[in-house]
Amino acid sequence: MLQRLIKPLLALALGACALPSCAALNILACEPEWGALAQELGGDKVSIYNATNAFQDPHHVQAKPSLLVKARNADLVVCTGSQLEIGWLPILQQQAGNPKIQTGQPGYFEAAQFVRMLEVPSSVDRSLGDVHPGGNPHIQTDPRNIGLVAAGLAQRLAAVDPANGAYYQGNYKAFAGRWQAAIANWEKMAAPLKGMNIVVHHKAFVYLENWLGLKEIAALEPKPGVEPTGAHLSEVLALLQRQPAKAVIRAAYTDGRGSEWLAERAKIPAVLLPFTVGGSEQAKDLFGLFDDTVQKLLSAQQTTAGKN
Repeated sequence: MLQRLIKPLLALALGACALPSCAALNILACEPEWGALAQELGGDKVSIYNATNAFQDPHHVQAKPSLLVKARNADLVVCTGSQLEIGWLPILQQQAGNPKIQTGQPGYFEAAQFVRMLEVPSSVDRSLGDVHPGGNPHIQTDPRNIGLVAAGLAQRLAAVDPANGAYYQGNYKAFAGRWQAAIANWEKMAAPLKGMNIVVHHKAFVYLENWLGLKEIAALEPKPGVEPTGAHLSEVLALLQRQPAKAVIRAAYTDGRGSEWLAERAKIPAVLLPFTVGGSEQAKDLFGLFDDTVQKLLSAQQTTAGKN
């Protein structure tokens, strides 16, 4: 008797979950930070695939067949924008044949549209290196930007999947509260970093610098996207004799040889920052990303305590 009752109830449940309102929203995130944010807001209503990881340069990604399949089946693509993905995302959009994720459609979301862009050039010339006309695209290194993007993404999730709109908004409110509290804590911890001189490998930390009051005095790349040369490294080393720095920092995906060369000769730490979720053992989610970033910078400053 019990068996006869269970079977139709199970079939009814399975049938109900086959409806669109029960299906997971397929999200293709161009970078891990947006995949992590979408997970915070989407919970069990979304299925997320990250097109890149922390050890890949997001400027240069191959539009592999496996990635095309994900793009073809995506309900929403979440990317940085500001032409960070210009070398590969348009190919995905074109070859996937998915009208939902085309630029201008609700299924295409650009995080850069929700923040104030820094380093917006007055003109763009390829001789200047990898310069983005919309401004520096590495917006995720300032947690305040992530908070702004979260508000926009929650609204977009509700627009693409209205049946779960209230769920997304509830998750956003919970996340926003935790996030603002975390930012206040990070800023309190990082107060000693204000005015700290740093050298960067790639100009990828302008938003982090703006947030914490760091001072970038040099970049190892002679031009954005151009790998360091021996001559340029020597010039940076000479600069540090006149204007000392506390650390040379780089992202997890960049080659460490230039940083290590300079750090050894300038006698300052070479600091590998996670840059995005997954960039270190500690950066397992968005909260861990900034916990680790602030801690690594504080450790570098303490290592060079007493130096100018």
